[in-house]
Amino acid sequence: MSNNAKYGDEVKSTGESHTEFGRSVESKAQIADACRASSDSGAETLNVYRLVPIAAKSDPRWQSALNQGEVVVAARTSGDARIVASACELDYMEVDAAPAEGVSTSDASAFRDEKLYTVIEVEHAKAGLVRGLLEGETSVVTIKPVQI
Repeated sequence: MSNNAKYGDEVKSTGESHTEFGRSVESKAQIADACRASSDSGAETLNVYRLVPIAAKSDPRWQSALNQGEVVVAARTSGDARIVASACELDYMEVDAAPAEGVSTSDASAFRDEKLYTVIEVEHAKAGLVRGLLEGETSVVTIKPVQI
């Protein structure tokens, strides 16, 4: 978000952003998680989502991503469903193959690409679920070595 402000015909940089922390669904959920963890209160209601590959097998995007097939996850939102599914894959941070400190491959997951996978809500506000993978399997061979 730009922090430039326009005053008449003059544009000045204020150096401040007018966004506020904690307004997104994910931020609110993280804050709620922290409150729940500290108070040991009950479980939240989650939605059930199915992630389905929609790109053709010949799509060039599959060259840099592994088609994991369909998976079903319990998550807060459709965006959170993509995060939950990608968290099941192996990440560079979990093996001795990290290209650099603090670099993660979770953002490069095929589950996060809306042109490779679509998210379909199966059930809404179901109690008693734990956020995570419900059905399907994700391979841990998503990291391919450049050299053998």
